[in-house]
Amino acid sequence: MTPVSSHSPHGQSPLRTVQVLGGGNAGSSVHVRSLAAGLVARGVRVTVCAPDEADHLYGFTGVGAEHVHVPRSSDPGSVAALRAVCADADLVHAHGLHASFRAVLALSGRRTPLVVTWHDRAYAEGARAHLVRLLERRVARAASVVLGTTSALVDRARRTGARDARLAAVSLPGARTAPEGEQDEAERLRPKVRAELGAIGRPLLIAVGALERHRGYEVLLDASRTWRRMDPLPLVVIAGEGPLRAELQSRIEDEGLPVRLIGRRDDVRDLLAAADLALLTSRWEARSVLAQEALRARVPLVATEVGGVPELVGDAAELLPYGDAGALAEAVVGLLGDPERCELLRERGARQVGTWPTEDETVAQVLNVYDELTQPRPLI
Repeated sequence: MTPVSSHSPHGQSPLRTVQVLGGGNAGSSVHVRSLAAGLVARGVRVTVCAPDEADHLYGFTGVGAEHVHVPRSSDPGSVAALRAVCADADLVHAHGLHASFRAVLALSGRRTPLVVTWHDRAYAEGARAHLVRLLERRVARAASVVLGTTSALVDRARRTGARDARLAAVSLPGARTAPEGEQDEAERLRPKVRAELGAIGRPLLIAVGALERHRGYEVLLDASRTWRRMDPLPLVVIAGEGPLRAELQSRIEDEGLPVRLIGRRDDVRDLLAAADLALLTSRWEARSVLAQEALRARVPLVATEVGGVPELVGDAAELLPYGDAGALAEAVVGLLGDPERCELLRERGARQVGTWPTEDETVAQVLNVYDELTQPRPLI
């Protein structure tokens, strides 16, 4: 039975929530759209505060939510705009560190419950790292409840001073095993995608993510030197854009590495379905979208054993230490030469996907938290 907010029955006014989103993270944006759709279906009024471009990309209004443009900034004007939107909210739910900090500022002096979801860690070095720690502490201590998408994030919130921190694994919409029709379509497109990428008659290795330092792409390029001796020569394709593009491209060209940078793509599922292996080389991950999509597509995954990755994939991937190019090269060579091991990982992956929460379960858990924070408590 689908739970409905307890504010809706018996003539009570529906619960009104404000979802605050920075607009810079695809995973949290997809989650907010899914959450908004589920809450609206259960009779909850939802307002999403995010930049206009986020609504254009993710369609919050298309699932029945109201959208209010709030810039991705903590300047007084943006905070004032957010404060006005939250004036009659029963509860505010912020996603990500910077959106959460804006929500804390906007709710200053008010008793409105604040729920915060930490989808991932904020990356920073040097003086900025100190600022991030200060923001985390301010947000964790101000929030009524901090929801962490992995156990590591829940532990981090508790260490930072959260009064109430809970595990709330976020579903990836469509993350159950692909339906048979979808699998057939992916198989039909496979030769076309491989031809486009230049992977005819050779293994295709796919990595996806912004071209940023913490993604570990330098290590991936180091490992790819080993694969130059293989016949046929594997091709590494990295889908993503970011500040390291020029640096990575220069290395690829100077060293003659079998690697292609193809920029940001909106057909990641097609790319993965065409791949022989998926590669995740990051220094830190929470609930990696790439890992989820790879297991869903039954593509063997090689990933760093960091953050929430082991918790997410279980025994359905080859896990290795971050920064070890030799271990990465060895794992890839081993899998490419071991079809039985690859098939075992595919089977384990399909089972692991079945253990992840559905969208319905994710919405139900969040709604239970909302009701807990907004329902009148009986006098004892």
